[in-house]
Amino acid sequence: MSYIAAAVLFILSLSGLSNQETARRGNYYGMAGMTIAILATVLSDSVTAYVTLIIALLIGGTIGVKAALKVEMTQMPELVAIMHSLVGLAAVLVGYANFIEEGTSLFGVEKTIHEIEIYVGVLIGAITFSGSVIAFGKLSGRIDGKPLILPARHWLNLSLLILAILFGKWFLAQAETGGGMLPLLLMTVIALAFGVHMVMAIGGADMPVVVSMLNSYSGWAAAATGFMLSNDLLIVTGALVGSSGAILSYIMCRAMNRHFLSVIAGGFGTGSSGAAAEIVGDVNPITPEETAQLLMSAGHIVIVPGYGMAVAQAQHTVFEITKLLRHKGKNVRFGIHPVAGRMPGHMNVLLAEAKVPYDIVFEMEEINEDFPHIDVTLVIGANDIVNPSALDDPNSPIAGMPVLEVWKGQTTIAMKRSMASGYAGVGNPLFVMENTRMLFGDANDTLQAVLKALSA
Repeated sequence: MSYIAAAVLFILSLSGLSNQETARRGNYYGMAGMTIAILATVLSDSVTAYVTLIIALLIGGTIGVKAALKVEMTQMPELVAIMHSLVGLAAVLVGYANFIEEGTSLFGVEKTIHEIEIYVGVLIGAITFSGSVIAFGKLSGRIDGKPLILPARHWLNLSLLILAILFGKWFLAQAETGGGMLPLLLMTVIALAFGVHMVMAIGGADMPVVVSMLNSYSGWAAAATGFMLSNDLLIVTGALVGSSGAILSYIMCRAMNRHFLSVIAGGFGTGSSGAAAEIVGDVNPITPEETAQLLMSAGHIVIVPGYGMAVAQAQHTVFEITKLLRHKGKNVRFGIHPVAGRMPGHMNVLLAEAKVPYDIVFEMEEINEDFPHIDVTLVIGANDIVNPSALDDPNSPIAGMPVLEVWKGQTTIAMKRSMASGYAGVGNPLFVMENTRMLFGDANDTLQAVLKALSA
């Protein structure tokens, strides 16, 4: 009954997380479900080593609390990635523990099925673990965000997959006679290498999809662990996470006009046949005081947040500016790209943290056609999601990717620290257009100056 209640709460949690207004409630449902699941498992007849379990819970709980208190919102993507790696590692360790456990009462077909569960669980877990570690490195800047393209990389991936299947056949044959450790170890090494190569070949602009994809992988790893342990709740929970992560990855790929298989096959920006167009022109700088004057003279304003806003932690200042402008009768809205930031919903979370009203936050497809009627568009630290070369340069690495068409407005104010390219390493012709003004500097410091000028 506890497992059924926890499963229902997890489903309600996912349902709540699908909408900004109910996301907080969805989190509470998830927390309640996990608390019930842990207590029901701890108090079950199958658990006897309470000292070991309490020590493990204290260690894990301490790490979780410290991470929650220390990690800033800008570090959430890499935190999510490293947490996914722990799920994968858990699946690997549980798989090996199940395999070396003595005294199993399974025979015949049941034993074969159990061995397949172990093999598949270790395979998915190892891929999830190594892939998530690489994603963590890329998102945190410890590893270069550019794709690592090896010669004949697709043949390499296919060869690793074939080897994993062959080792699986060897493993099942050996396990019948009490062996199988060597093929299991070899497969683990191959799976770890596959996870590393798969994520290393994916470029910066596709990282939000990667985070979502690894979320899905971690769910399937948890489900495989549930099969190994004959734990129904773990199977249900893993299936919920795995399927929802896969659906989210598909939705994001569709929003980027990219195929999911082409993303995970690797190589952002490797499909073009020629060189991208060179960006030529001079930038038109603007001061915070001039920015305030433009905002005061505008009737319709759109704010487009990007990762630069997250780095500068400028969301609270953005809200103060928004509140002041709306008080003065301005129509202020936010435009959110599906892959803005480093993970799905990154900008939505930041704006919600700053108490920005949900009803003025719009997705890309909801606001794109309004830009010709916008007086001022304020782009805060975004690059790739407002890049017109995605639509008019077939050789651009982001060719075909839908973007926020901010250049169609009367005036665009782009806020950046410098003229450096975005995370995908792609230059942006928006910055040299006639109706674009560049406001350089740290986003929070600059916006504080704009807010001061507006207040005056």
